Amino acid sequence: MTTNDTLAAEDRADRTHAHAHVPAPEQRISLPELLPDFYRAMSALERASKAGIEPQLAELVKVHASMINGCAFCIDMHAADAVKGGEQEHRIRSLPAWRETPWFTARERAALALTESVTLLTQGHVPDAVYQEAARHFEQTELASLIAVVVTINAWNRIGVTSRLSPAAR
Repeated sequence: MTTNDTLAAEDRADRTHAHAHVPAPEQRISLPELLPDFYRAMSALERASKAGIEPQLAELVKVHASMINGCAFCIDMHAADAVKGGEQEHRIRSLPAWRETPWFTARERAALALTESVTLLTQGHVPDAVYQEAARHFEQTELASLIAVVVTINAWNRIGVTSRLSPAAR
């Protein structure tokens, strides 16, 4: 075997390994197993939180908060749910830069800004201007549901990140 043959074989092996999946991190703890009542309560909270808001917007908010919090499990799950619900993939991909895109409505922008403020609570709390803008676009019951969705996904993100939930490899 010549040097060129050896280099070509190594290059093929490198390309093959470049597409191999990295194993998921080992899950630290399983709250559903250890605290089933808590997990059922979280599931009930999830159902109750989204009762007054359109499902597509709820999924956008969940993906956005999950991206901010770095919860891979929730990003994967809610992005897939959003697409199943009719959301466009380019809008999901651009959530971290939503202010620089033309494809989010004023109502969605208000929801995304509120999501950021609630999620990043220690970075200035929820400014009056952010809350007032959301209140302009949402009736009180809708606004309450929006806040509940953001609070609930933040709780789920903290569970997912702390316990190291990981999406399945595809």
